[in-house]
Amino acid sequence: MPVLTTDAESETGIPKSLSNEPPSETMEEIEHTCPQPRLTLTAPAPFADETSCQCQAPHEKLTIAQARLGTPVDRPVRVYADGIFDLFHSGHARALMQAKTLFPNSYLLVGVCSDDLTHKFKGFTVMNEAERYEALRHCRYVDEVIRDAPWTLTPEFLEKHKIDFVAHDDIPYSSAGSDDVYKHIKEAGMFVPTQRTEGISTSDIITRIVRDYDVYARRNLQRGYTAKELNVSFINEKKYRFQNQVDKMKEKVKNVEERSKEFVNRVEEKSHDLIQKWEEKSREFIGNFLELFGPDGAWKQMFQERSSRMLHALSPKQSPVSSPTRSRSPSRSPSPTFSWLPHKPSPPSSPKAASASMSSMSEGDEDEK
Repeated sequence: MPVLTTDAESETGIPKSLSNEPPSETMEEIEHTCPQPRLTLTAPAPFADETSCQCQAPHEKLTIAQARLGTPVDRPVRVYADGIFDLFHSGHARALMQAKTLFPNSYLLVGVCSDDLTHKFKGFTVMNEAERYEALRHCRYVDEVIRDAPWTLTPEFLEKHKIDFVAHDDIPYSSAGSDDVYKHIKEAGMFVPTQRTEGISTSDIITRIVRDYDVYARRNLQRGYTAKELNVSFINEKKYRFQNQVDKMKEKVKNVEERSKEFVNRVEEKSHDLIQKWEEKSREFIGNFLELFGPDGAWKQMFQERSSRMLHALSPKQSPVSSPTRSRSPSRSPSPTFSWLPHKPSPPSSPKAASASMSSMSEGDEDEK
């Protein structure tokens, strides 16, 4: 969309092109040539002094409602966020994500203050300015990094970088003799608030390191850093090294205990399996024993059959007493009781019986002769 150029400034120091007043002087229409947001994240974000916005067309003043509707259509809305960004963490990334997603088509510029300004107004940093610049370049939400950003935003700086809105958390930031360094930005209607992430900040991380200083010093000594590099005294160095040895011994004891526990658990598992198998085998053995030697077992039947055979073999059937063979046997002498006692026959009951007895006696006499 073609716009009109203007060089006039408002009373507050903010350029008229960024204020609510319409431009008073007009020139020929100029097309916007502003850089577009990054689409492919295959390289770090560029620095502003390497690829700055050379667009000659002025940026008309936008309201937040207009920007959220997607206007203007011919250029992105240029949003600026600044900070120290020491020990870059997830809280920083979330703030930049909010700044990037404020409007449908946003170009996010991130200003990083130098070491001189930071040490002067805030304090010493863990990371130097080059490291902090490089950390911001590799954040996916950043389209451009501005090195050595000013501590307080000036109209010249806003005009130079064609900034439409400034994104920061809404808590008043008192510094450099001011109760709120973003006060004039808020009065100009260019301030868009973001939300802080609770529980994470650079100060919190430094507090953790200071609180656990001994632990980190011992760890770095163990990794090969010298006491001089860690600014550790000779006595503390010996103390830390002794503590490291004690920790190693504790770790070895712990490993032995864990291995012994594993061994005991394995033995218990094996013993449980052996007991279970023994119970199964014992049940099978008892069942087979009862099947063989029980009341109705095969052994009893076999024993009974063999016993009957043995009894039959040891005691055969005797011949009858009235056998003719035994009465006529010459080897045996007749019983004296019966041989010498007179035989008195019983009287016959009938003539036929009498004749029969007579015939038997005659036969006996013949035998004796």
